Amino acid sequence: MRTLFLIDGEHYPPVVIEAMRSVGESRGAEAVAAAFLGGTEKIGSETDYGMPLVRGDDPEDPVSAVRTALSLYEVEAVVDLSDEPVIGYRERMRIASFVLRAGARYIGADFELRPPDLREISTKPALAVAGTGKRVGKTAVAGYVARLLDAEGFAPGVVSMGRGGPPEPEIVEGGKMEVGGSFLLEALERGAHAASDYYETAALSRVVTVGCRRCGGGLAGEPFVSNVLEGAKLANALDTRMTIFDGSGAVVPPVEVGRRVLVAGAHQDPEYITGYLGAYRVLLCDVLLLTMSEEPMAGPGRVEEITRAVQELKPEMEVISTVFRPRPVGDVRGLRVAYVSTAPESVLERLGSYLEAEYGCEVVGVSGSLSDRRRLEEDLDRLAAADAYLTEIKAAAIDVVARRGEREGKPVIYCDNEPVGEGLDTTLLGLARASASEF
Repeated sequence: MRTLFLIDGEHYPPVVIEAMRSVGESRGAEAVAAAFLGGTEKIGSETDYGMPLVRGDDPEDPVSAVRTALSLYEVEAVVDLSDEPVIGYRERMRIASFVLRAGARYIGADFELRPPDLREISTKPALAVAGTGKRVGKTAVAGYVARLLDAEGFAPGVVSMGRGGPPEPEIVEGGKMEVGGSFLLEALERGAHAASDYYETAALSRVVTVGCRRCGGGLAGEPFVSNVLEGAKLANALDTRMTIFDGSGAVVPPVEVGRRVLVAGAHQDPEYITGYLGAYRVLLCDVLLLTMSEEPMAGPGRVEEITRAVQELKPEMEVISTVFRPRPVGDVRGLRVAYVSTAPESVLERLGSYLEAEYGCEVVGVSGSLSDRRRLEEDLDRLAAADAYLTEIKAAAIDVVARRGEREGKPVIYCDNEPVGEGLDTTLLGLARASASEF
């Protein structure tokens, strides 16, 4: 096992040398080099550790030595023999992110992290969309990518995984669905989670979608259990020319692809994006779409703060600021609608005004309670004057809103969240073309 050791000058060199020998014998570690992270208390200027010693370009940053060493040597494992005060918890998470991105295991005294197993299973050019958590708009972005690529002739299909996906991968022909009809209610009656991401993508983007499930997620984004690989095999057999893999929450699709889009919310704590193992996701992906980049979700300076942190970690990474705006998939002109969403209450009135201005409807009221069934029922009672319900396909959209519309004889019109940002289409199409050309 080709191994890079991480050492510091706070340990007495003979102790470090003996520790490396011991690890080599007990774990079969073949020492390739050692990265010197800093510290001067117990070393001299001519200390010889018996192997190449790599120092970083910034003596104040212990992580820089690891980055330099990983660029010079291909290793299978990184064994950390350093300690406080040279590195602490934050530094270890940053080191872990670089090690995992290099495809190596990161091993310490009482921990071992391994890189997610990204399988080379797609027989077509592929993109992936990953998120930094739930409710950052990842599925809306994946659906938008699918529509954009479909309009540009890429003939995409989507493999979508979710916490409510089917026990066996299920193909949904989005182009054949009767959007706004009884399809989703019928799926609900069959016991399916009809507001699952794959139904949302198929219904709103009108592309063929393979629904999958997953349970649990590792620190670096690997699902504990999923049937995505089986879903990928189904996608290989579809009459499509490109596959878009849609992640789930902070879980990354467990497949190797040509390019990856990372979706984060500007309302998130920046440390969740570039700290912990969020840094691994940044290093893994090719572009960051920063959603909800407007007040009150993101105050003045937040977008710049996140962009700066991302580009300090990965200077070449493009960051695109976006906002979401509702897009009904049916005609709402002239209707008095109740708009039902998962959006924060602070922006609901703004979104309602946008719908009125852009689509010619009258929004008689709004609710952001799709994830809270009790409150949702109360909100819908309050919005009884509406002629129709306009709802996202999330959470209780089908079992509460669609059922209520059927019971009351009111149309239920589904609504997408569309990302809007400068240069968005150009960047996404560039990723798709690059993936296709390199396949």
